[in-house]
Amino acid sequence: MVDLKEVFLEEAGPDERPGGLLREILSFAGYVIFVILFTYLVVHYVGQRTEVVGYSMYPTLNNGDNLLVDKLSYRFSDIERFDIVVFEYQHEENCFYIKRVIGLPGETVQIVGDEIFINGEVLEEDYGYEAIENAGLAAEPVVLGENEYFVLGDNRNDSTDSRDPRVDKVTKDIIAGKAFVRIYPFNKMGFLHHD
Repeated sequence: MVDLKEVFLEEAGPDERPGGLLREILSFAGYVIFVILFTYLVVHYVGQRTEVVGYSMYPTLNNGDNLLVDKLSYRFSDIERFDIVVFEYQHEENCFYIKRVIGLPGETVQIVGDEIFINGEVLEEDYGYEAIENAGLAAEPVVLGENEYFVLGDNRNDSTDSRDPRVDKVTKDIIAGKAFVRIYPFNKMGFLHHD
């Protein structure tokens, strides 16, 4: 003998089964909550999109470039020389600067003429757009303490960076992360070189 109730339940779609609609709604709500939570965690702890404003990192970066910033890797690895970092500007709320790391903790940085010296030796690098005209604070030796970094914009004569007392030494606790890929404009999309 065939149980008509069993046949009805087998042929019914998910919305026609008893409690099926509620189950679908709860499943969808759970999915939406998961996506929102996942997005929140990624944006706050893993990475975020940022837009470059100004020309202090020209020619590496241009005004309007959109970048992805890795906020996670510095929790597990050291900041390295020539990394492009995003950090909080201490004199304005919700303002971030993007610069290149030149000096590392424990080092002494000095700029003489248009040359950068690290611990008394010339730093071999070619990121500067043009020869440095103003050494600023680095006209005298700048000794970096634990977790302190000396940063410069690639556009050395149009950059507010560690040579300026408003920025000075940048401490690790205000570094938000490392800029690692340009996502816009599309014709320049790709990974940023740090070495």
